[in-house]
Amino acid sequence: MNLTFKLFIAFVFCFHFGFAQENQDAAILKILLIKYYQNEKVIVKNRMQYLNFYCQKAPNNEETFEVINKNDLLKKNSAEIKKQVNTIVTEDWMKEMSILFNNQYLKSKVNNCLSLEEYQRISLKAEENNQRLMIVSKPMYFGVKYCLVKVAFYRNIEHNNGCFLLIENINNAWVIKELLNEWAT
Repeated sequence: MNLTFKLFIAFVFCFHFGFAQENQDAAILKILLIKYYQNEKVIVKNRMQYLNFYCQKAPNNEETFEVINKNDLLKKNSAEIKKQVNTIVTEDWMKEMSILFNNQYLKSKVNNCLSLEEYQRISLKAEENNQRLMIVSKPMYFGVKYCLVKVAFYRNIEHNNGCFLLIENINNAWVIKELLNEWAT
């Protein structure tokens, strides 16, 4: 094989892997949005949205280690998961949102994603304590068919909450298997 052909094969493999990862992130985000937005009303003119979505992928931190120690499946894959703990993440959910928002019904519930400053401006304008910001961490894939992702809900007042979700790929569909390390303030 000549060098050009080998480089072409390497490029195709890298492109395919990158595209597959993006599609997996979109699939993970879709099941999270469906789960947490199922009780939200469709956004129509003059109706306030109570659940907002944070644009940035939240970094995975040392809290992940605590979750690993409490679950046998995660313990078996701890080395693979720990490699993905990174407190600096510069990615956002915009690519995944654009893929998902071909589904107009989901788009009508989620609306747009917000920065922290935009969320605070909206919640101050509402002058009520009913506004929430859903924050989703960067998904951590392991064991060929599993994903661990943290979801947290932030409010300007107390009553924040969150958990880790253990998600499994069954027959090319992601399914939430277990909620881990649930917390609330």
